[in-house]
Amino acid sequence: MNTDGDPRASHATSDLGRRVASRRTRLGLSLEDVAERAGSTPGFIAYVEEQAATPGIEFLVRLANALETTVQDLTGYTADLAPGAGRAGYRARMEEIGEAECWELLDGHGVGRVAVEGRDGLMVFPVNYQVVDGDVVFMTAADSTLARASTSGVEIAFEEDHLDEAFSRGWSVLLVGPARTVSDETEVRRIKGAVHSTPWAGDGRDTVVTLSPRRVTGRRIQVPGAPGTPSGPAD
Repeated sequence: MNTDGDPRASHATSDLGRRVASRRTRLGLSLEDVAERAGSTPGFIAYVEEQAATPGIEFLVRLANALETTVQDLTGYTADLAPGAGRAGYRARMEEIGEAECWELLDGHGVGRVAVEGRDGLMVFPVNYQVVDGDVVFMTAADSTLARASTSGVEIAFEEDHLDEAFSRGWSVLLVGPARTVSDETEVRRIKGAVHSTPWAGDGRDTVVTLSPRRVTGRRIQVPGAPGTPSGPAD
């Protein structure tokens, strides 16, 4: 989990605190915003984020509603379950996302999925990524499928999405373009100097691969009446 940009999140000492801080940061909410939504105080929200708090179920329900999620998600009950098991939202509609907003949703770094042609056919796997100067950067092992494919400049697809299980809505962003392995040492140092998140899979992933997208598209599922969504009828 990456909590860059929120100094409080790095001090969280419990899984609940980390999830609350991460969710609040993703929604762009302040402690005061969450406190007002949950009928609490900024100090107590900070306490939940930073200490090993054990709030009661009534407060957890209010907190989950304030963060537009569920108690199960905040407490980690659904952490190991495949997403998207809930029912479709009432009068849900699909809409296109413009390129500028797609880049905003990627938020500079995170975890997404890469699709690439490998020795055994098409492969899809999760990757940590960082946006550097309009390219999407991956750190991978020298003998990985991604590194081998990128040496010949093949096209790959990269996707990130976000699902809001509480309201059966979400978005996805898709980037398609050529990938290349960066071999120039000066460029490698420049890129590594700009990268501030390391691969979750561990050490040994020092090969820099970049994706220069020629196509950036996105889609969003909207559910009328959900927080932040117009309540009018679907188109």
